[in-house]
Amino acid sequence: MKNFELLLRGAHLIDPKNGIDAPRDLAIAGGVVAAVDIGIPPELAQQVIDVQGLYLTPGLVDIHTHLYATPGHRNAWAGDNSILPDGFSFRSGVTTMVDTGSAGWRTFEDFRLRVIDRFHTRKFAFLNIVGMGMVSTALEQNTSDMDVERAVAVGREHADVIVGMKTAHYWAPDWISVDRMLEAGRQLGKPSMVDFGLFPRQRPYYELVTQRMSAGDISTHMYLGDVPWVGADGKLLSYLYRARERGIIFDVGHGGGSFCWRNAVPSIEQGFLPDSISTDLHTLCMNDAMMDMTNVMSKFLALGVPLEEVIRESTINPAREIGHPELGHLSVGAVADVCALNLVEGDFGFLDVHGGRLTGRQRLRCELTLLGGEVMWDWNGRVGVDWRQLPTLYGLRNPEGLIMPPA
Repeated sequence: MKNFELLLRGAHLIDPKNGIDAPRDLAIAGGVVAAVDIGIPPELAQQVIDVQGLYLTPGLVDIHTHLYATPGHRNAWAGDNSILPDGFSFRSGVTTMVDTGSAGWRTFEDFRLRVIDRFHTRKFAFLNIVGMGMVSTALEQNTSDMDVERAVAVGREHADVIVGMKTAHYWAPDWISVDRMLEAGRQLGKPSMVDFGLFPRQRPYYELVTQRMSAGDISTHMYLGDVPWVGADGKLLSYLYRARERGIIFDVGHGGGSFCWRNAVPSIEQGFLPDSISTDLHTLCMNDAMMDMTNVMSKFLALGVPLEEVIRESTINPAREIGHPELGHLSVGAVADVCALNLVEGDFGFLDVHGGRLTGRQRLRCELTLLGGEVMWDWNGRVGVDWRQLPTLYGLRNPEGLIMPPA
């Protein structure tokens, strides 16, 4: 009797939620994890995939992406700067993507229709407090479009996919966008994410994370070069520790302009690790220093962060941050979102967004991705069989049989 539909056999399994960092086999039935053990008999499975030499992890959870690619707005995250999820998720081990504010309360229904309800990748979204979302930086300054009541109404209507509130790219020296976003998030009972690259003197970053944001709220772009991070003595500034003690979440959000070695290196050296690793994936950074999720994760390996911790910050931590703790782990009964990673040894170079280079000896490459137990990415063809063992296909599409050419 076949108890399992699929058996992933021979890997080293890392599941931070369950404290597993050891050789394990993983069996899947009905789209969920059915067994995690050493030496699961292969005869119990309908199909066996050999993943020996790879690291088996929960499917990666990327909580900072831009997916609203369909409206056609030029130079906009709600438009041409966004990507469509399936072409970028599975090949880098990502099974869950979260769009961060590309759509606002005016445009979210269209975003859901065009993207969220159509593609295979598991998708959630932060709702922009600006009604028009990220159509243009100019519109993101429109305080009259920052309507708490209407944002909350949309957040409740789409509560199954909206995981929180977002503000971004606000230039004015006041806190209007932050305060209205936070109020909407509090009414929804969900976290807020702040994405700023500019902090006027009247609106300093330290005030944001030590006074205005609350426990569970997320500060993305944590290694942005413009954020005060290190003092003249080389030590991390004390307000960062106070913010973390208050429960503020620090997220990487690499992107095209928000990852600086001068902030990241001393942070890791002094033990101030990210709560979550994310890409800020969009068209302007996917072929640049950021590249993809596994490349960003590899940068933290190069900084000396242990692999198990890198996996934690890419799976269960972000899943909890968005209020979906059912994801990001491989407990028996959990949805079978699975990633198989190859830890490649060699001489590698990694760039920050300013062209700074840091070298490392290891790089992660995704070889296999499963979503709900279904193979979505198979870099080495592990699910296939030797082509010579396949039955002939000649004539199968022709009811009259194969028509051979004359001798």
